[in-house]
Amino acid sequence: MKFKILKRILFGLLIILISFCLLMVTPRLWSVLNPEKTPVGYHFEALDFLAIRVGLEKMIDRTPDIPADIEEIKNIEYKNVDRKSLQLDMYIPQTIRKPAPLLVFIHGGGWRSGERADYLVYLVAFAKKGYMTATVSYRLLKDGPYPACAEDITDAVQWFYKHGTEYGYDPDRIALIGGSAGAHLAMLAAYEWQKPGVTNDSLFVSPNRHRIKAVVEIYGPVDLTTEYSRTHNTVTTFITHSFEEAPELYLEASPAHYLDKTDPPTMILHGTSDNLVPISQSDNLKASLDSLGIPNVYCRVPLWPHTMDVVQRVNDYSQVQMSSFFEKYLK
Repeated sequence: MKFKILKRILFGLLIILISFCLLMVTPRLWSVLNPEKTPVGYHFEALDFLAIRVGLEKMIDRTPDIPADIEEIKNIEYKNVDRKSLQLDMYIPQTIRKPAPLLVFIHGGGWRSGERADYLVYLVAFAKKGYMTATVSYRLLKDGPYPACAEDITDAVQWFYKHGTEYGYDPDRIALIGGSAGAHLAMLAAYEWQKPGVTNDSLFVSPNRHRIKAVVEIYGPVDLTTEYSRTHNTVTTFITHSFEEAPELYLEASPAHYLDKTDPPTMILHGTSDNLVPISQSDNLKASLDSLGIPNVYCRVPLWPHTMDVVQRVNDYSQVQMSSFFEKYLK
């Protein structure tokens, strides 16, 4: 009798093990059978890490070699504030013979961490495709809360507008690309956030002024006034006031607040299992872009969590989607 019970238990465990193994290999098998389709993930972060650990998934190379035909120019100061040098790096293909489009990548890290070299995988890959690429540092929370980093990115954009001739890119074909907090800053700059106290009425705005040509936001926060956002520790630390104390700051720091029909084409990349920045943020952005008639591409990536593009399969997909987007709106 005991042997029969043990046999049933072992059989049940075997069924569970087989089912679990099938569950783990299904996402990879899907991509093998459907290489042109959106890659499917594992829904739970623990399963993502397990897939990497057992070799089902490969992590990106965060420090790829710089090819001999790409010039790397590091530590260019675009701003100095309170004796802190804010710098950027540029990657210039030596094959460029005329002003090229410029792709500016902005790192994430919850506004408190990260560095501009975090997106080297994209910087090198797109420089190989003939784009000029750049990456920018900005003040993190230890150096100042909102609006410090937003001011820095908008100042960096102004720097890029002024130095096209010097470095060989077209200041009228600049795209901003960011992930997470970097996506938030990219959208603020692309949708023309302005420093507090500065309005179009107080500026001379030339009809021939430069504007951002396209923006790519990768799992970034769009609206900081939602119930989830305004009570999240990362956001409240960024703003340094509770929503009840300063609701106007949460609105002012929200890219959604600046949307209008003149905004640039936007690409959205977001995993549906993101537990940090809800997919609803991107869903609502998509709806707003459509209602305003702003060209957009929305890539909802099934069952992937936040920072999904550190996985090679997702990164490859993201690069393909961005390449098509840039080909259409920058070239």
